[in-house]
Amino acid sequence: MEATVTTANNEGTTWGGGNEPMRASYGKMMMWFFIMSDALTFSGFLAAYGFSRFKFIETWPLADEVFTHFPFMHGVSAPMYYVAFMTFILIFSSVTMVLAVDAGHQMKKNKVTLYMFLTIIGGLIFVGSQAWEWKNFIKGEYGAIETKGGSVLQFVKDGKQIALADFAVKLPEEREQLSRSRATWFMEESSLPSYSVAEIQAGFKAHPDVLIRTELIHDKSKVILSRAESEVRLKDAAYVVEGANLVRNEYGNKLFADFFFFITGFHGFHVFSGVIINIVIFFNVLIGTYEKRKSYEMVEKVGLYWHFVDLVWVFVFTVFYLV
Repeated sequence: MEATVTTANNEGTTWGGGNEPMRASYGKMMMWFFIMSDALTFSGFLAAYGFSRFKFIETWPLADEVFTHFPFMHGVSAPMYYVAFMTFILIFSSVTMVLAVDAGHQMKKNKVTLYMFLTIIGGLIFVGSQAWEWKNFIKGEYGAIETKGGSVLQFVKDGKQIALADFAVKLPEEREQLSRSRATWFMEESSLPSYSVAEIQAGFKAHPDVLIRTELIHDKSKVILSRAESEVRLKDAAYVVEGANLVRNEYGNKLFADFFFFITGFHGFHVFSGVIINIVIFFNVLIGTYEKRKSYEMVEKVGLYWHFVDLVWVFVFTVFYLV
């Protein structure tokens, strides 16, 4: 008895199989698979950040006190302004990418060229802005003291945070950078801070109006100690902290710096990669590669990636800067 095989005519159906399932080419399908896997990666990173933040919520740095810089406005407190500007630029570049894809569907080479160029400029501005933000975060602004127990102590005057340079004194002492050749292996320093612990303690003693602010947060502000309590806490000073790195963080819990460098760096790498890919596509548009193919699908595929990068930044921006 012979088996009967029934075949259906799949032409015109949504899922037709063959070379273009769901009416999507192989390239677009692979881009969607990549985006899905990358989305899961970012989700894991952000979930880990959220878990750590709520575990150490009482000592987590306040974003409004960390990201206060704006180019060419030194000394002016502009909390979140530049981060908002960066976000606007990246979202605007997503709009120009949409216009480039639409122009490609209409086979309008000149418009594709223009909008791709604007998208590249937006990506470069964002990457440059992120590098500038990293520089300020690493350098720090006020400085702080880390105690033997790992707590971070900041200094305030009249309720406002002040820099170490505002009260520290210079003592006639010689300081030597710790290294493995001169000290115990675990006492290595990357660079010498501007002041020693002794100079901070002496300056604090000479300025009775200066108080200590702890990293603990109460009612959305950090706890300020009395003068007597400040003197007691300062006796436990172990390190002078200026800026942030993977070991110490003048703004508060060091995990914040670890996550900030890793997640924003990972996203920045995605944006930089997107800019490089966009540049390659841009030059292919210029030389007429896609005109000859009668299709600007490559622009559409790189557009999917660019929109994904923009969407991820919305979540990173929300988690790090707004929540």
